[in-house]
Amino acid sequence: MKTIYLVAGARPNFMKIAPIVRALRGHARLAYKIIHTGQHYDRDMNEVFFEELGIPAPDLFMAAGGGSHAEQTAKIMLAFEQLCVAERPDAVLVVGDVNSTLACSIVAKKLNIPVAHVEAGLRSGDMTMPEEINRLVTDSISDWFFVTEPSAVGHLRREGKPEAAIHYVGHVMVDNVLYQAEQLAAGDRSRYEGSAYKAAHPRYGVVTLHRPSNVDDAAMMGRIGAALTEIAAELPLIFPVHPRTRANLERFGIALGPNVTLVGPQGYMAFLNLWKDAVMVLTDSGGLQEETTALGVPCITIRDNTERPVTVDEGSNVLAGTDPATIVAEARKVLAGQGKQGRRPHLWDGQAAQRIVAVLDRQLAAAGATT
Repeated sequence: MKTIYLVAGARPNFMKIAPIVRALRGHARLAYKIIHTGQHYDRDMNEVFFEELGIPAPDLFMAAGGGSHAEQTAKIMLAFEQLCVAERPDAVLVVGDVNSTLACSIVAKKLNIPVAHVEAGLRSGDMTMPEEINRLVTDSISDWFFVTEPSAVGHLRREGKPEAAIHYVGHVMVDNVLYQAEQLAAGDRSRYEGSAYKAAHPRYGVVTLHRPSNVDDAAMMGRIGAALTEIAAELPLIFPVHPRTRANLERFGIALGPNVTLVGPQGYMAFLNLWKDAVMVLTDSGGLQEETTALGVPCITIRDNTERPVTVDEGSNVLAGTDPATIVAEARKVLAGQGKQGRRPHLWDGQAAQRIVAVLDRQLAAAGATT
């Protein structure tokens, strides 16, 4: 039996490993352990959260989060090295582009443990984003690349990665959102905070903002806020506010007006219940660009670049930039019924995790035979 460490450091990471856990459950040749680095400590990650995802709680919580990027990465590396030396897994699987992804990849590679990167090859071209650094470094040392879209395959080829190591499998985030949407449809939605808002507002939009380039600069936040206020005059907006974003709105003295309802951060199912029925989503989130494409919800991305271009090329996402006039114009297109419809990209069919597990099974069996 081969053991794979599934590494997660923050709440969104668990959404990505959940389909892989479900695909591995009961496998004849592969076992797994869920490793929570503790990069982000979330009080809401209780039993109900993992029950919603259909996975068990982490096998190990390392409590290695906090501090600057360097401090956090160093603490995760130290704790993960101790674990790998003591137990020596047969492979380490990392997801996405957080500091835990980078830290655990480096540790595993230096211990000659194969590294699998899920969501490999995504590039924004923006080296001011910490996530871009994490993507580049992780992909420079990974052994197996699990890819979500054609642009990522192209990036990895240009960077000289072996063709046999690149696996275009689809997207585990899409696996998860399709699974969760089914669970949501079969459950009691009235218990979620957003349900009362939905009942009072048959047509509404959803906002999320958290990128430092958008929310940490007073002038930029003011311009985006003005665009939201103008859109809200025609369509009420509900805004689950990231704590840093809320603090900056207060610090900069930015008021969004009575048609923008500010609420606290939402759990996964509560937030899905909110945005899946929205007229549009306005966001700077990478993951939400993909999830809205998966469910066909019009998405207006308030960024100048995206590492997920398939959502623009094929999906329901529009890259609006940060100019208020453009943001408002794109929103009005949606309101006029002229918004981008798009389609679900190739292999975004809910089966990505099964493809990943099949590749890992083959690769680890081959490595065992060689050994």
